Amino acid sequence: MSRTAQLKSTAAVLEPRTLNEALEMRARAPDAMPLAGGTDVMVSLEAGVIDPPRFLNLWRLDALRKIEDTPAGGVRIGALCTYTSLGRSDLVLRHASVLIEAARTVGATQIQNRGTLGGNIVNASPAGDTLPVLLALDAVFELSSAERGARLVAAADFFLGYRQTALLPDELLIAIHLPARNADDHTHYRKVGTRLAQAISKVVLGARLRVVDGQVVEARIAWGSVGPVPMRSPSVEAALLGVPIDVDAEAKVAQDIRPIDDIRSTADYRQRVAENVLRSFLRSVVQTRS
Repeated sequence: MSRTAQLKSTAAVLEPRTLNEALEMRARAPDAMPLAGGTDVMVSLEAGVIDPPRFLNLWRLDALRKIEDTPAGGVRIGALCTYTSLGRSDLVLRHASVLIEAARTVGATQIQNRGTLGGNIVNASPAGDTLPVLLALDAVFELSSAERGARLVAAADFFLGYRQTALLPDELLIAIHLPARNADDHTHYRKVGTRLAQAISKVVLGARLRVVDGQVVEARIAWGSVGPVPMRSPSVEAALLGVPIDVDAEAKVAQDIRPIDDIRSTADYRQRVAENVLRSFLRSVVQTRS
C-alpha cells in the first residue's frame, strides 16, 4: 500500500452537523485539520506534504454559507461560501465586485464549485488569489471558539508569516466582513500567471483608491506572490495619500515587496511586473476621472 493510501485509510474524520458541534470538536481535537472544500488539502495529502491524524469536516455546515447585509451597511460572507456562490451573489456584486473578479480566476469551474473563500484565507498561501483583494477592501475576519465566542481580526493583522495566521488552535474562521461600499472608491484586481486561466499567480494586485475632489484620501495597495505573506504596500500608499493621483508612485513598490526566484518566476520579473500593473491601475483611475 502506498504512503498516500495509508494516510487516507488511517486519518479519522470528525463530522459535526452544527457550528456549535464543530467548535466543540475543534476545542477537544486541535490536531484535527479543518476541511472545507478540500481543494488545497487534497493536493497536499496526495503529495505527502501533510499527515494529519484526523480531519474536521466542515462541509455540512450550511450556516457558514450565508451571504447577508450587516447593520453597518456592509456584507457578511460565510466562510464556506464557494467561489461560484460569490460570483452569483447580488450582495457581493453590489458591495465588492472586485472580489468576484478574483474568485473567477481561481482554478477551473470544478475548483470554483468546491473551493471556499474561508479555505483560501486559512490556507494563507502567499499566492492566494483573493487575499490581496481582501486586504485592499479592509476585510475583517470573524473567528470563533467554543470557550471565548467570536472575535474580529482585521485582514491586515491576520497573516503573520509564511502560512501562519492569527487563528488560535481552538478557533475556526466563520465569516468575512466587508465594510460598506463608498461611491468614491476605485477598485482593481490583476492576476499575472503563466496563462490566462488555471495558473498559480506570479504577481497579484488588489487595490482600492478613494478619491475626493481630485485627491486621494484613502489608499490600499496589496500584493500576492511577492513575499512570504499577502501584504500591503505602505510606501506606495503613503506616496498616494493627500495628493492628486501620482502615476509614478510605482517607483515605491521596491520598498515594500520581497519577491524571490522560484520555479514559476524570478524576483526581477515579479518586481517589474508589480510596478507595471500598479502603473496601469493608477493611469486607469486618472483616465476615468478626466
